[in-house]
Amino acid sequence: MPRFSLIVPCFKVQGFLRECLDSVLLQCFGDFEVIAVDDRSPDGCGAILDEYAERDPRVKVLHLPENVGLGRARNAGLPHATGDYLFFLDSDDTLAPGALRAIADRLTEAADPDVLVFDYARTYWWGGTRRNALAEVLAEAGPGTFTAAEYPQILDLLMVVWNKVYRREFVAQEGFEFPPGYYEDTPWTFPVMLSARRIAALDRICLNYRQRRQGNILSTTSRKHFDIHDQYERVFAFVGQRPELASWRPYLHRKMGEHCLDILAKPDRLPPADKAEFFRRTREMFRRHKPAQDALTDGEFGLLEGSWTGYRIRREAARAGQETARRAALVRGAVADRTRSGWAAVHAHRPLDPHLVVYSASSHRGMLGDPAAVYAKARQIAPQLRGVWVVKDEETAEHLPTGVEHVVLGSRRCLEIAARATFFVNDVNWPGSLAKRPGSVHIQTHQGTPLKYMGADLLDKPGARLGFDVPQMLRRADRWDYSLVANRHSELVWERAYPCHFTSLRTGSPRNDVLVNGGDSDFRQRYGIPETDTVVLYAPTRRDYRRSGHVDRIDLARFAADLREGLGGGGLGEGLTLVVRLHPSLATGPARGMGLAELDRRGVLVDATDEPRVEDVLLAADVLVTDYSAVMFDYANLDRPIVLHADDWPAYTASRGAYFDITAEPPGHVARSYRELAWLFASGSWRDEESARLRAEFRERFCEFDDGRAAERVVRTLLLGEAVPGPRIRLPGQATGQDVLTSA
Repeated sequence: MPRFSLIVPCFKVQGFLRECLDSVLLQCFGDFEVIAVDDRSPDGCGAILDEYAERDPRVKVLHLPENVGLGRARNAGLPHATGDYLFFLDSDDTLAPGALRAIADRLTEAADPDVLVFDYARTYWWGGTRRNALAEVLAEAGPGTFTAAEYPQILDLLMVVWNKVYRREFVAQEGFEFPPGYYEDTPWTFPVMLSARRIAALDRICLNYRQRRQGNILSTTSRKHFDIHDQYERVFAFVGQRPELASWRPYLHRKMGEHCLDILAKPDRLPPADKAEFFRRTREMFRRHKPAQDALTDGEFGLLEGSWTGYRIRREAARAGQETARRAALVRGAVADRTRSGWAAVHAHRPLDPHLVVYSASSHRGMLGDPAAVYAKARQIAPQLRGVWVVKDEETAEHLPTGVEHVVLGSRRCLEIAARATFFVNDVNWPGSLAKRPGSVHIQTHQGTPLKYMGADLLDKPGARLGFDVPQMLRRADRWDYSLVANRHSELVWERAYPCHFTSLRTGSPRNDVLVNGGDSDFRQRYGIPETDTVVLYAPTRRDYRRSGHVDRIDLARFAADLREGLGGGGLGEGLTLVVRLHPSLATGPARGMGLAELDRRGVLVDATDEPRVEDVLLAADVLVTDYSAVMFDYANLDRPIVLHADDWPAYTASRGAYFDITAEPPGHVARSYRELAWLFASGSWRDEESARLRAEFRERFCEFDDGRAAERVVRTLLLGEAVPGPRIRLPGQATGQDVLTSA
């Protein structure tokens, strides 16, 4: 008996069917059967299904003699299912990699609940991906099981059949089946969810919900949308037969009204001539099923108490109000811009404050990176300097340490500070609205050593610079006075990628001072990692050949298990913790939902993506596994093993471009497949003499100016105007031949 029975009805989806089936058959978890139902499809679906069934015994095909529709096609597959759990997969959608393994593990953890609800992501025909907006409902459900009454928020999720798996015995005992019609999911999901005695949640994206440009039946203009009324009648009939569910009638009554009004409001659902009839039928059903007790009829829901004419008047008034509000907002914005410009102009005539330093990092995300290291050193050795941080909003400001002065970007106070500051320290560009006053000094720290193409070099990489205005970026870079570098490679790259008027300074990277000097990190203590554990840090970068930027290169659950099992005898074994840190640009996208958050909850690994100080994570790690992330250049200062996983290097360089072949000049051993990566750890090669030799050569080249005094060098030389004892660390830059960092 397989663990899962995937029932896949097929009708006119020949263009998507292979992708759907491949996403199932290539899962790392193989204990399943596929029951594919050819709903008398007029295209090539039947032949495709037969082809797959011939080469994979897990695929069974049913050819229906006539077209019966989605719901009854699912019913046709039910008697043939033998798995513990039913999974109704639409044939134009796909499973995410590792989805079945994650679902199976969660079912075991929850002791086989009646229903398991998992997360999904919408994948658009133009390449975009968007995670379910209510994903937090799954995250907040907790590790246990519950009923809908105990956790009613679960019903806020999209009430569809395909974001759940169902215990087959539970479905059989209750006699659930799909009715005919357009909205067949409605009379299935509500009865199932209200009847289930044990529901579990999985905070992981397991399914990609394809948003087709055309062909989606629910986005077709037709009278078939009147079917929603019949389907809710079935729901009310089900509840009427079960006295124990009577308390749900007010909820279902409101849900029905909201659902019908949503269909009515969408422009692509109902023919205009049929909208009045749809409204009247909805109002009749609304009145017929209104609970005996007082039911709320506030907001738009209350429109069902009135007439079609009243509804239209309210809708037109609402649209007019929205347009008026939009225009008013534009006017207010224009006035505010003029006011801010005037305010800035007033302060632009005041003298610069020689002790005022303005800091920002990572597009105003907080006190981070090189600017944070310079700020900390300035407070220590130059307390007469006043440091002010620019943050994007007050929420970000709440995470600043106590006593740190800040201004919010775009505020009047920010304009005032910016107009009077002498020094500006940033690791990315300042907004174009910031005018550079004569006498002010802009210090660009960058965000590490560049491997991938940057700046003007992106002009030949249209995919990587999608939505990125290179000329505008260069105009902003024209304000730089100094560019900090940690090695000669960076110096040459920045002067090529940013052909602007600045001076390159061989200061080293201020944020790496703590790595060179052996600073402390409380990361292990905060995450409960034993000091005796070997910490493997996996830090992948984003991919420009995928619109979302995220590509799963490693099955993290498998990697963690292989590392802990010793990978065949010579590996790390017990006493190991896998820590994962995604690229900051992926922190708020769907990448966290592709398994990382769930694995962190279960203790399989530690998700360190939200750690504000990457230096704390690096200090805690015993070995770094990465692909092409610039974090490797920083980590090399620790002289600890580094392993590169470069299985898609050709695709990465073709889409983004690279300044040199990191696989030919690596900081450690290179794995070009997961098998090679596993072997490196199993054999112990990840820390052998060759690994040490490669790392030493890499450190000599890319950690050349990181001596633990970078922040002090910047403060004393640039902010205080002192001469710093030490070696000559600068070549003449583009802007001037003047040497500003000479020996004392």
